[in-house]
Amino acid sequence: MSYDRFVDERLLTSRDALNRLQIKMKVLQIDENARDFSQRFGRRVLVQKVLLTIKYNDTEEVEEKELDVEEIEKRIKKERLFSSSNRWLASSDIKNGYVVASRHLDLLADAIALDIISI
Repeated sequence: MSYDRFVDERLLTSRDALNRLQIKMKVLQIDENARDFSQRFGRRVLVQKVLLTIKYNDTEEVEEKELDVEEIEKRIKKERLFSSSNRWLASSDIKNGYVVASRHLDLLADAIALDIISI
């Protein structure tokens, strides 16, 4: 692998405040037909599905969960009248198919609010 394609694992992994778990998020599906008319934020893609990998540091147990972010956003809008997440990601926030750690909370906000995942 060439140096320009190398991505540090720490850039892709987020942790909770007590370092009990680590999270990695892989993009499974994006909406190819979605158009971002905002030039202000650069080139962005609309995420539909992600694969969430959670590693519990205490037990070394790994859990994988596929999340349909689009469906979760529709559900929370129906139940709570608003959505706190933003499914638009800059192309630069996706490295080797994984979402950078700084954007994890943006994609997981609705799933956490609906108790689909508990962190």
